Amino acid sequence: MIFAHPGWGEVLFLKAVFPKARLVCLMEYFYRPQGQDMGFDPEFSAPDFTEQARLISKNANLLLAMEAMDHGVSPMPWQASTLPVWAQAKTRLIHDGIDTSVCRPDSTAQLSLPDRGITIRPGDEVLTFVARNLEPVRGYHIFMRALPEIMATRPNLKVFIVGGQDVSYGHRPPSGSYRERYLNEVVSRLDPSRVFFLGKVSYPVFLRLMQITRCHVYLTYPFVLSWSLLEAMSVEAVVVGSRTAPVLDVIEHGKNGLLVDFFDVAGLAKQVCDVLAYPERYSGIRQAARQTVLERFDLQDVSLPAYAELLKECYSTR
Repeated sequence: MIFAHPGWGEVLFLKAVFPKARLVCLMEYFYRPQGQDMGFDPEFSAPDFTEQARLISKNANLLLAMEAMDHGVSPMPWQASTLPVWAQAKTRLIHDGIDTSVCRPDSTAQLSLPDRGITIRPGDEVLTFVARNLEPVRGYHIFMRALPEIMATRPNLKVFIVGGQDVSYGHRPPSGSYRERYLNEVVSRLDPSRVFFLGKVSYPVFLRLMQITRCHVYLTYPFVLSWSLLEAMSVEAVVVGSRTAPVLDVIEHGKNGLLVDFFDVAGLAKQVCDVLAYPERYSGIRQAARQTVLERFDLQDVSLPAYAELLKECYSTR
């Protein structure tokens, strides 16, 4: 048995070396020059020929992997739908799994920033935003544009922003970083003493933030869904997410989270402020968010048994 992620050509020659092995590939995403992440945001230019050629080249490797694999695994329905129809036929939905025994609510959680002289705990008015890197694909620019109105409306709010200054997806900015570009756009309307850029943090720090936050914002282009969204839901965070295809796979508005149009800055600010002002209204959403993860994405009860069934099937067809 070989399990592999084929994103960078890792599986191209495996069948030649191990012809009797069963190959299972994690088919995370298949690129398109239109209709998905590319060209989604009108603030940025549509992909030119060079960009389209780059995507086609990346897909060429993925197509070879799809042809070679005996089975594919895709974590979410929308992501699986990006694959060619013939590849979908041999791909099943299995999420990597969330360890809900670790990602769980904790009323005693606290996080201290000694250099800033603050400690936060559950019940404090805290807003969070998390991305691997602070960039447009994950809606950082939209969040920052909503922040002045949110902070003006909620004078006791503290905002914690997690993410690096590099680029994980999409184009690099002409100069500097997206973090500074969009911070500079609104900095004159922010109270810097209440905004905390934490950079990249350890996993325990991330979890404590999610256990403490009163409202967590998750925005994304139509692209790969972040694990952080499910982990936030698993600890019963109230998530305000973008009404984009990958998020719709998980969140039902008003039931286990809240949704706003990706580009609706004013709508995002209004929804976040309501959650911050009336946290008791959203206790049911918190509980339903964790229940969603327990039922659909739990590592021990859902994901590992699904992989075990896949293994059995692979061995039975050898």
